Amino acid sequence: MGRVRTKTVNKSSRQVIEKYYSRMNIDFHTNKKFLEEVAIIPSKRLRNKIAGFSTHLMCRIQCGLVCGISLKLQEKERERQMDFVPDESAIKIEEIKVDSDTLEMLIAIGMADLPGVEKVYEAPTGPAFSGCPGFVIRVKVSHFHYPSSV
Repeated sequence: MGRVRTKTVNKSSRQVIEKYYSRMNIDFHTNKKFLEEVAIIPSKRLRNKIAGFSTHLMCRIQCGLVCGISLKLQEKERERQMDFVPDESAIKIEEIKVDSDTLEMLIAIGMADLPGVEKVYEAPTGPAFSGCPGFVIRVKVSHFHYPSSV
C-alpha cells in the first residue's frame, strides 16, 4: 500500500488547482514557491505535501480526466492538446507499397489510380506449414558448444 494523504492535503490541492490552474505546472519547486505566496499554510511540511500532490494532479490532468476537479479546467487542457498541429504530417506518404492481393482489391472498388500506389513483387513462398498441423519436429542437441569468448 502507498502513503495515505489527509483530507486537508487532498482538498487544498484541488482547490488551489481550480483557483490558480493557469499559474500551476508540473514542477514541484515552482508550485511550492507559488503556494508560499498565495496560501497561508501553518507548516513547511504541510506546504510541501500540498505542493507535491498538486504537482501529481497537474501531471494527471495532462494525461486525462481527474475526479474532483472542475471539468472546465480539464476541457481547456484537452482543447490545448487537440489544437496542437505538428510541423509535418505523419500520414503524408509519397508512395504506398501494396501486394498483388491488395492491388486487386483496389481495382475491384475502382481505386487503382490512387497516386503513389505501387505493386511490390514478392518472391513466391511455399505453404505456411508442411505436414500435419500438430506435428512438431524435435531435435536433440547434445554436443553443441557455445564459442568461447576472446
